[in-house]
Amino acid sequence: MDQNVFDDPRITAVGLLVEAHAGLSARFAAQFEEHGLSPVEFEVLTRLARSPGNQLRMTDLAAQTSLSTSGVTRVVDRMERDRLVRRRACPSDRRSSYAVVTVAGLERLDQTLPGHLRIIEQWFTGQLTPDTLHVLLDGLRQVRDAVHPGATAGSTNPNPGEPAAHSAADPLGC
Repeated sequence: MDQNVFDDPRITAVGLLVEAHAGLSARFAAQFEEHGLSPVEFEVLTRLARSPGNQLRMTDLAAQTSLSTSGVTRVVDRMERDRLVRRRACPSDRRSSYAVVTVAGLERLDQTLPGHLRIIEQWFTGQLTPDTLHVLLDGLRQVRDAVHPGATAGSTNPNPGEPAAHSAADPLGC
């Protein structure tokens, strides 16, 4: 095998992405644990809190988190027992249900976010100039949309900070 193949910038790019993700994930996991959350529970709470009405259909939550539908069911069951989320039936489609973040879930998220944001600033965004961060975010969105097209499933506002758009054809989102 040609040794130069290992110098391929594509291998370097993916390797750096994996290494950065692993380093950040380890720091996040330790901080989440201080607040009694697993990384997936934090992700579920965050995705629900960032969604219109603090809720997502269970199938959309599965698509956004890359969990199977049964995996999301197990996580939501556990979080429901801890009173962090609740289920709500869809009024227009009895086959669908929503996961909705509760007041207790929002409070736990509020307790967790300051430390999470400190870690992000110290180990990620604070390492980059604003221009570099902007370019990186654009690039990551392009890659994310290509490899994980369901990442924004059920979100009527895939771009935080912009007004949410509601579909007249499906105002309930069911």
